[in-house]
Amino acid sequence: MVMSKNEEIKIKAGLEIHQQLDTNKLFCNCPSVLRSDEPDFTVNRKLHAIAGETGIIDEAVKHEASLDRNFIYQGYNASTCLIELDEEPPEMINQDALRIGIQVSLLLNCEILPVTQIMRKTVIDGSNTGGFQRTVLIAQNGYIETDSGKVRIVTVALEEDAARIISREKDKTVYRLDRLGIPLIEISTEADIVSGDQIKEVALALGDIIRACKVKRGIGTIRQDVNISVNNHKRVEIKGFQDVKMFIPTVEKEIDRQLREIKNKKLGGEVRKANADGTTEFLRPMPGAARMYPETDLPLLSISRDFVNDIKKSLPKLRSDIKQELKSHGLGQEMINLVVSEGKIEEIKELLQINNDANLIAKMLVLWPKEFSVKEKISLNKIYSVLTLDVLEHVLQKLNKGKIEKHDIQDILLDVIKGRSVEEAVKMEKINLHEVEEFVIKLIKEKPGLSMGGYMGLIMAEFKGKVSGKEAGEILKKYVK
Repeated sequence: MVMSKNEEIKIKAGLEIHQQLDTNKLFCNCPSVLRSDEPDFTVNRKLHAIAGETGIIDEAVKHEASLDRNFIYQGYNASTCLIELDEEPPEMINQDALRIGIQVSLLLNCEILPVTQIMRKTVIDGSNTGGFQRTVLIAQNGYIETDSGKVRIVTVALEEDAARIISREKDKTVYRLDRLGIPLIEISTEADIVSGDQIKEVALALGDIIRACKVKRGIGTIRQDVNISVNNHKRVEIKGFQDVKMFIPTVEKEIDRQLREIKNKKLGGEVRKANADGTTEFLRPMPGAARMYPETDLPLLSISRDFVNDIKKSLPKLRSDIKQELKSHGLGQEMINLVVSEGKIEEIKELLQINNDANLIAKMLVLWPKEFSVKEKISLNKIYSVLTLDVLEHVLQKLNKGKIEKHDIQDILLDVIKGRSVEEAVKMEKINLHEVEEFVIKLIKEKPGLSMGGYMGLIMAEFKGKVSGKEAGEILKKYVK
């Protein structure tokens, strides 16, 4: 880091998180699905700078207008409408997206705005067909707790995602309209963050809250921007973080860069793009409030107290709270992580009402299906389509009644995957294990030199569900090394 021994570095930083919601689009009923097939039509346009609510053209908007680019928009007859082409007024805001936005806001301890104005934000880089992005502030004045202190949440907003870049040349950019209008929740923190480590902690905490709600998953569905100022350098916005692991290296390099600019008496604020190696590069001048103006095609948005109170009744639990709850049922950390990562939280809760052995249920839900997938070369999706909650409930009820033993369950589930009905699979006619042992001894004498797997196949075929694989395996190990 570039500084003298006596130089004190004072960091002020804040985060902006943009997360796609898993609903239809924000101001129309088109599906929020990205497509890879050939588009049905294209539209060519140029966009022009206009003044915002203050009558001033924003500096970032002027910069984009000076580039004089052509924009080509690709669309589909079945999933692109006139609203996305800016040829028809928007519909009322998507209520599912609004509900999710309020859920997140409440989990962030925010105040919900009872009445708010949908705004247009001037954007003429071509990513929005009308030259603006619709955005609406829904909550403010929240906070989250971190190890380094409270970090305030300034605002929570809902806004439209931009069109997707397909190709870019010097004077022409091709966009696809499938992403345009997908609802985004935007969370902005105050500049309360004082270190790279805390930036990462805040990002993870916000991610935990967001993922508790119905949001899209995968690369490109969440974008994280950092606003940072070092030793009174003007604020710099770094856009495009995809990997949380790169927060600290990128912030450290930005600190070095700003310290060098301070030494050279250069303190300009700007928007920069995060690169994969932790460096950043100039994108455009820092935008201001001049690019915002009211959306004239929609009325004020009212958020009633009854609507908010109804949402409060069923707020989702955070992953951290869920993990603690699973731990209280006796699950180890590795199994907890597996249950959470596979999204089997609701299933394990439901099955715990039938049988309180959380470890057994976790194995039935996530561990054994993975083992079956590898062993039998069957996709996990196919296995989960067979091992439904009804199947698992049936097996657990038989266990509770003493009709089967715990060590029988893995073999029963495998039988179901292979095509037997669960009713047939649980009808395990028990046999005296001494009889099995006699058969094993005779088998080894008659067929010496087989592998363990070869012997096991013959044993299980002989007794056909009357003995479990575990029981047969333990007997076999006594006679075959």
